[in-house]
Formats: sequence, C-alpha cells, structure tokens
Amino acid sequence: MGLRPADPRLITWTDSRGGVCGAMDRPGFTASLVAGGVAGVAVDLILFPLDTIKTRLQSPQGFNKAGGFHGIYAGVPSAAIGSFPNAAAFFITYEYVKWFLHTDSSSYLMPVKHMLAASAGEVVACLIRVPSEVVKQRAQVSASSRTFHIFSNILYTEGVQGLYRGYKSTVLREIPFSLVQFPLWESLKALWSWRQDHVVDCWQSAVCGAFAGGFAAAVTTPLDVAKTRIMLAKAGSSTASGNVLSALHGVWRTHGLSGLFAGVFPRMAAISLGGFIFLGAYEQTRSLLLEVGRERP
Repeated sequence: MGLRPADPRLITWTDSRGGVCGAMDRPGFTASLVAGGVAGVAVDLILFPLDTIKTRLQSPQGFNKAGGFHGIYAGVPSAAIGSFPNAAAFFITYEYVKWFLHTDSSSYLMPVKHMLAASAGEVVACLIRVPSEVVKQRAQVSASSRTFHIFSNILYTEGVQGLYRGYKSTVLREIPFSLVQFPLWESLKALWSWRQDHVVDCWQSAVCGAFAGGFAAAVTTPLDVAKTRIMLAKAGSSTASGNVLSALHGVWRTHGLSGLFAGVFPRMAAISLGGFIFLGAYEQTRSLLLEVGRERP
C-alpha cells in the first residue's frame, strides 16, 4: 500500500534531542514485526475506500462499470487478512538489512542503506502482498462477488501462479518508489533542520515523509496502473502475461497520458495520509512492546 497506504519505509527519523525515533541499536525483531503488522492493518482498513476508488479508476472497464462509489469496502477481507503478515514481513526485512548494513549515522551512505533495506523489504513483502492484492482488486471491481469465491476461482482456473500474477510489476513499482521517496525525504528533513537550526522532530519528519511519499506516488502512478491492469486482465490475454511495457503501451494507445495517471489523486492522498497513521501506529506499538520487554525480569 505500499507511506503505503502509509509507508512502512518511513520508520527511522531523528528527534530534536539528537536521538533516533524508531531506530534500533540491534534488531528488535519481534517488536518490529508486531508493530509493523498492527500499523499495516490500521492503514489498510482506514484508507480502504480510497484504494477502491483508485483501483476502479484504473480498471479497464472504467470507474462506473467497475462499481463507482458503490460497495467501496468490497475486497476488505483480503486486505485485512494480508495486511498484518505483509507489513510485518516488510518491517522485519527492512530492520534486519539496516542492521546488517550498519553505517555511521553521519555517513553519506545512510540514504543508500535505507533504499537498499526498503527494496529488500519490498521483494520479501510482495510474496505475501501480491496474492492478497490480486484477490482484493478483483473483488473491488466486481463488488457482487464474495472474496472467498474470487480466491477459489483463481485457484481453480489459474492455479497458484494466478495469485502471483503481477508480482514483477508490483516489485517494479515499489523499488522506483523507494528510489524517489528516500532521497527526497532526506533532503526535506535536512532543509527543515537547516531552516530552524536544529534537527527535525518526529512529527516534522512525518510531514516530510508525507510530502515525499505523495510525490513518489504521483511519479510512479503509471507503474501502478500497469500493475492493476495486469492483475485484472482476463486469464490468457496478452496483458495477463505480466509484461509491464506492453501493459503501459496498451493504456497509452487507448487512453493516452490521462490513462497512465488514472487514480493519481486518490493514490497520492492515500499514501500521504497513510504516512501519519502508519508512523503513529508503528511507533506507539513498537515503543509499548519494547517498554514491556524492558520491564520483564
């Protein structure tokens, strides 16, 4: 989602005392896993209507035929089931890779470390996210069908590989997202710190993250459109083969530039707004778990 729907990638930032909010000296894997999962569920459920609108705007049959504003919670069971393990998988990978690639906090390589960690997290998380996303998006454009019926129909007609249709396009969307988002996020934080003559607070970092995430969401929307078209394509069609360039060319040929950026505004809104929810839920949950862990004898 994924500020994916609030982005799990914005989990390390510096506070006004020079400490690091949400960062770990050593991987608190259990805390990261549970906190990431809770944050992921919170974001996906709260912002689900925006995601449905975005999917319907990007669908081949058009917004109205895909359901319009009717049944905007269609597919929510798939999102609810997949959110926790998806976000948890991202966080556990993200935190481990950051720890594994440990560098001095003042190093110019720090943004590179974050981008590598986020990219690794996406590759792993997509193993869980993509099946959930395929079922969810098909339910969103056919609100009359039950989520379990869609899931069983995919398995019956396409097998397990049908659940992973769009895996490559999803990864190809998320990695460029990280490459745009992280340098911009770091630059905005540095600029804000320079303007106020002290390191940004946690909430200020979240604001920078929301702007960076919204911008990254906008410029990667064509890749999101391609991913949606591939997941919703009829089995056996050329689009269903998963070729991202072919999907993009098909959208350009039939709908032009507006088609490539279909759903850009709800996508930007979901990712920007989701950042505040995700960051808040992740940090609060993780801090609570670590505090409980310290109190144990």
